[in-house]
Amino acid sequence: MLRKCPSYTIAPAGPSDIPRVIEVDKAAGTLFDPTGLLSEDALADHVPEEVLISAIRQDQLDVVRMEDGLTVGFTLVSHRGKGLYLDQISVDPAHGRKGIGRALMDHVIRKAVDNGFPEVTLSTFRDLAWNAPFYASIGFRPIPRKAMEDFMFDIEEAQKPFMDVSKRVFMRKRVRRTPFRVTRSA
Repeated sequence: MLRKCPSYTIAPAGPSDIPRVIEVDKAAGTLFDPTGLLSEDALADHVPEEVLISAIRQDQLDVVRMEDGLTVGFTLVSHRGKGLYLDQISVDPAHGRKGIGRALMDHVIRKAVDNGFPEVTLSTFRDLAWNAPFYASIGFRPIPRKAMEDFMFDIEEAQKPFMDVSKRVFMRKRVRRTPFRVTRSA
């Protein structure tokens, strides 16, 4: 499904997008340099090429392209638990603050709905303006630890060597409601 926003198109990624997706990933990572929230290893890293190739095959990597074809952002999702999990969203900082991240999130939500998932989940930094507060502005709500699913604890364990996971939060947005409402009469 193609989706248009002003002078940008969101579409499934192809193999030719991989080098630019890696560039965007690295560029977006520079936003974390001054925060001290990521280890130096994490700041120097990017999504591995083999992960991107697999995601393309599974329709789990979408890109934002400018009218001239330049990729300026991407989302990487996976099917985890009951829903669609946002593994990563990145926008080249040179194209930031233009609504691209919000358009990408709208696209992810539409993708979840189109594929019959009841929710989208993600993990993010609690206090960075472009993290949890941004997701809250589009309807994501924190998941209490007691309600976290097993895959969330696995993600948290994988993140521990690269960041202080106590500064992160898992969030959920329900995207599909049940078609029936049960009411009780007295």
